[in-house]
Amino acid sequence: MITKSTLIAAAMVALAACGSPNRDFSAPAAPPPVEMAMKQSAQDYDMAAEESAGGEQPAAQQYIAYTHSIGMRLPVSSIEPTMQGHIAACNAAGPSVCIITNSWLTAYAEDSVGASLNLRATPAWIETFLSGVEAEAEAAKGDVTNRQTTAEDLTVSIIDTGARLKAQKTLQERLQALLAERPGELGDLLETERELARVNGEIDSLTSSLATLRQRVDMSQLAVNYETKLNPVSQGALQPLGEAFGNFFYNLASAIAAVVTAFAVGLPWLLLIGALLWIWLRLIWPRIRRKKPNA
Repeated sequence: MITKSTLIAAAMVALAACGSPNRDFSAPAAPPPVEMAMKQSAQDYDMAAEESAGGEQPAAQQYIAYTHSIGMRLPVSSIEPTMQGHIAACNAAGPSVCIITNSWLTAYAEDSVGASLNLRATPAWIETFLSGVEAEAEAAKGDVTNRQTTAEDLTVSIIDTGARLKAQKTLQERLQALLAERPGELGDLLETERELARVNGEIDSLTSSLATLRQRVDMSQLAVNYETKLNPVSQGALQPLGEAFGNFFYNLASAIAAVVTAFAVGLPWLLLIGALLWIWLRLIWPRIRRKKPNA
């Protein structure tokens, strides 16, 4: 017969076995090291985005990219010297301040020239340039025809790209630490190396994108267009009249050719209409007139 003390002792042994720290069946399996690093990197990206958006900073910095354009109407003899002066001023400032991206000059006629200059420069240099361009045009006996400035807000793009770059660099450090420790099996090691190669490529792409965005903010674009200012009695002003006299015989021949072509196209129709009219007057109409008195 089993006594009460024996039952109590058996129950205590069972409880001790269930509460043993060496037998925890409820704990989930740990995820692979690469997945843990990627999850932590995603959390870091969210935190960096919140901080950059103003979560811990009083105000986010604004990143604005400006694009300027200006048109100048100058005498034909002043266009090339003026453009060369602008190019020389940009080159003298140095590539860290001003860079020429494109320039061209075309002579349409003896007294008609067109030119254009495109450059990138710091906002301070462009402001100085624009402040003196009207006086420069007036000194060359020309004028400024148009001025335009547009702004593009790149704040969100720069902040987001910077946060993504920071998260990817953090992930890169963690993956490099995993490779240095070499935990797990060969399959885990290969997966870590593949993920590290992908992260390195992403870092290079984000670094290039961020540098391009920041360059657009640090160095604004400027386009200068030069056109010829014609005098009322210049050869260019009388050019339409000269072309009209020069093309007189050509235009006359073209008009006569158009008349001949129209006559050749309409002649068959004229013959057909004449034949139908002759039949009506000679054959049909006389019969109709003879039938009317009888009616």
